[in-house]
Amino acid sequence: MYDLTTLNLVLATSLVLVNGIISVWLKLDMEKRLLIATLRSIVQLLLIGLILDWIFQLSWWSVIAALMFTMTLIAGITAVQRSQRRYPGIWLNSIVAVFASSWLVTGFALTVVIPPHSWSDSPAQYLIPLLGMILGNTLNGISLGLDRLSEELVLRRAEVELKLTLGATRNEAARQALQNAVRSGMTPIINSMMVVGLVSLPGMMTGQILAGASPLESVKYQIVIMFLIASGTALGTVISVVLGYRRLFNSRHQFLFERIQKAGE
Repeated sequence: MYDLTTLNLVLATSLVLVNGIISVWLKLDMEKRLLIATLRSIVQLLLIGLILDWIFQLSWWSVIAALMFTMTLIAGITAVQRSQRRYPGIWLNSIVAVFASSWLVTGFALTVVIPPHSWSDSPAQYLIPLLGMILGNTLNGISLGLDRLSEELVLRRAEVELKLTLGATRNEAARQALQNAVRSGMTPIINSMMVVGLVSLPGMMTGQILAGASPLESVKYQIVIMFLIASGTALGTVISVVLGYRRLFNSRHQFLFERIQKAGE
């Protein structure tokens, strides 16, 4: 594998200037955000690289668990920050959904799919990258699901309240909104699965090939990762949407519309 130099990184970073030129040309006013995003990407990736290098050498379970917990917590918070509307308990719902889905899927991967004896000597090298890939996609699904749920309920308020007035249960009244929210959260990963290998070569597969691994072996790993991500995304989206639904409808089948507020209000 070719070792990248500082010059290689600088040349790659210079490509971001194209984005800035486009922003200036079209008057998008995104130059500051691009600069901040670029600097954050560099700092965050270098920092996590140093941390992982240290953790891989130590392989202390307490440190590994602390990092996994921190990553998951940040993912749960980030998912809500992207939502345009919020309601009491949405932060807790998101965090619970992220933890339940990502840790369950990661646990399944490292106990059933990948035998424990193959990773027990270097647990961090398997646990952290797998969890990170699952978290990144799961938080997107949860974010889209939460945003779509509140949007659907706001737009369908009259329809939902009419159904409840006519004797429908909360589940019957909110079913369409729930279905659309879950569908919205799962659509990106399904779209990715539809074109993987034809239009796009995923990052993990590409990285292994560049590192000198067999393309066929790289594909096997990518299939495993893709399905783990799909499962985590679906599970996290469903959990977050169902928990949100329970926050916005009480046991007396009443729609608590006043709980939904725009972010920042």
